[in-house]
Amino acid sequence: MSLSEVISQYLSIGFTHVIPLGFDHILFILSIFFLNSDLKSVIIQCSVFTVAHSISLGLAAAGYIMPDSKIVEPLIALSIVFISVENIIHQNMNPWRVGIIFLFGLIHGMGFANALRETGLPPSYFLSSLLSFNVGVELGQITIILLAYFLIGKWFCNKVWYKERIAFPISSVIACIALYWTVERIFA
Repeated sequence: MSLSEVISQYLSIGFTHVIPLGFDHILFILSIFFLNSDLKSVIIQCSVFTVAHSISLGLAAAGYIMPDSKIVEPLIALSIVFISVENIIHQNMNPWRVGIIFLFGLIHGMGFANALRETGLPPSYFLSSLLSFNVGVELGQITIILLAYFLIGKWFCNKVWYKERIAFPISSVIACIALYWTVERIFA
């Protein structure tokens, strides 16, 4: 394969790992969105998440760490529970949220590593394919953010009832789904 074919293929793999295949990833990104629907703030948080999962994915893909999916997968689900519950408990973004998102990004990156291990990275294009995969994931995340913003945030986030009628119920449903996944993944 040529470099351009590798880049195209891994961009696509990264994107489809989020949309439509990454339901847990979609819920995590939506959880980031529902605390504060300010597009700039959400994209910054999403980018911090991407940097973190790129680090752990790169370390795992290069063989420096060997994540155990029996530990990583429940932690991914718990990270979704945490961010969703935080949306209900806190009215505004806390300064430590970005650090928490970075930590969770490291965990999610290990989950990506387990998924990417099945596909593999071509040794001759290791860095190009890894970067392309991460760019594809970021494009998938930005697509989710923009969809959420244009379907919900733009129209309703400034309404006095937004948190009570939209953000809290959706965050509660996401937390319940993720809690179910946590239990399911622990006992799988």
